[in-house]
Amino acid sequence: MTDATAHQEPAISVRGLTKTFGDFTAVDGIDFDVPRGQIFGFLGPNGSGKTTTIRMLTGTLRPKSGRADVLGEDVVRHPDRVQRRIGYMSQKFSLFEDMTVDENLKFYAGVYDLPPEKFASQREYVLKMADLVGRENELTRNLSVGWRQRLALGAATIHEPELLFLDEPTSGVDPVARRQFWDLLYDLASRGVTLFVTTHYMDEAAHCNRLAFIYRGRIIAEGSPAEIRADHMEQRIFDITTRSTDPALQWLEAAPGVDEAYLSGASLHAVVPTGSPLTGASLRARLAEAGFADAEVEEVDPTIEDVFVNLVSRQR
Repeated sequence: MTDATAHQEPAISVRGLTKTFGDFTAVDGIDFDVPRGQIFGFLGPNGSGKTTTIRMLTGTLRPKSGRADVLGEDVVRHPDRVQRRIGYMSQKFSLFEDMTVDENLKFYAGVYDLPPEKFASQREYVLKMADLVGRENELTRNLSVGWRQRLALGAATIHEPELLFLDEPTSGVDPVARRQFWDLLYDLASRGVTLFVTTHYMDEAAHCNRLAFIYRGRIIAEGSPAEIRADHMEQRIFDITTRSTDPALQWLEAAPGVDEAYLSGASLHAVVPTGSPLTGASLRARLAEAGFADAEVEEVDPTIEDVFVNLVSRQR
């Protein structure tokens, strides 16, 4: 972030933002800032309040209380001023599947009142960005999920928004397409666009400049990925691989000296207190005595997923 950017007002500033539905509090007095020109990751499990927050920030849902300034505007008082300057890509595919790629782009250009000459240049950029040159007349329903997500991103940015909201943009997309999609987001960020990305994929946190974790409507951590790992993870992590994953997990969950154990990808993670005398070698020996002779144990640095699991456990 440049010195000039550092002194700018944030792209988003939220204070005490709250939303209730009857007796249920979906978002509970949250505060955070999103610096301009950065990728801000809003992480949390499904049902934690991510989409409700986005709907309030885009002016489509009125909060019960609190304040949200978006691009310097009070989004509650002046949603129209905000909506002209932002883009939004929902977690559900929002384009018309019975229309062609080109027809979808023309429709969204009309929504944003793009002049013909502006649309021509933006259409060229979007088709190249989404790698859809030569497929302009193809029906959208015939595209793979990954290609459709690229097209949806192009439609959301065809009017060159200053701030782009992406709500679970890679949900249901295969790992290769997810990686390619994030390359497109990096390109947008390099052009000065601020990106607000909600996701429940913890590995995507590493792609963000700054993060906020939301759980049951409350912010439970905020900062850069490095700050969050340093500030919120006091325990040590052991990575365990074994062919007997489920029985080993059950054993670890009950093992003395292990605070917590859970699946992490294809392996297991065991959390132990910082001052614990337990080592990789001693834990491997204990596992072998318990019948898991093939177990491999290595102490590893905590991932964002480890931090989130730890934070949620404390909340519970």
